[in-house]
Amino acid sequence: MALVVGIAGATGSGKTTVARRLTEALPSGSVSLLQHDSYYRDRPDLSYDARSELNFDHPDSLETSLLATHLRQLRERQAVEVPIYDFTTHRRRVETQHLEPGAVVVVEGILVLADAELREMFDIKVFVDTDADIRVFRRIRRDIEKRGRSFESIRKQYYQTVRPMHLQFVEPSKRWADVIVPEGGRNQVALDLLAARLRSVIEESKR
Repeated sequence: MALVVGIAGATGSGKTTVARRLTEALPSGSVSLLQHDSYYRDRPDLSYDARSELNFDHPDSLETSLLATHLRQLRERQAVEVPIYDFTTHRRRVETQHLEPGAVVVVEGILVLADAELREMFDIKVFVDTDADIRVFRRIRRDIEKRGRSFESIRKQYYQTVRPMHLQFVEPSKRWADVIVPEGGRNQVALDLLAARLRSVIEESKR
């Protein structure tokens, strides 16, 4: 059975960088990476403007039950078809991403430690903790450069949903973490320690 690592943290904390760098530090093909963001619910019943106003930082905006199903399958070394979510249209694409199982499964997202069902499946629970001012600037840059959004829309969303949901759901989930990583991908010591642990699991799985 695969070892499962859950990586949480606020938007812009660097959790995606941590997940990517851990994956890169391990042997090719040994890690399956799942992003909670891929599981945003598809709402074809709503117009684009209405979808843009949805609260994307609330747990109900994500189809976490499907993620949990896929996670159970990957733990049992079964391949899965992961949804692909388009943040420019706020819709799921028709195609999916085929994901093969690995000896290690990494799951990352702002709310992965806030969900009890997911927590029960994590062998290692990580929370990436970064100062709020750094997180905000990272989010602004990402949303403008990669998601084609205006500064005004980012500011509005941050005050209406991002910050309140962080205080209600994300920050409290830190208490469930086994490991807290300050400054995300810049914390080389923490990354090296986690990578060493995961490499030992991969080596054991080969015996």
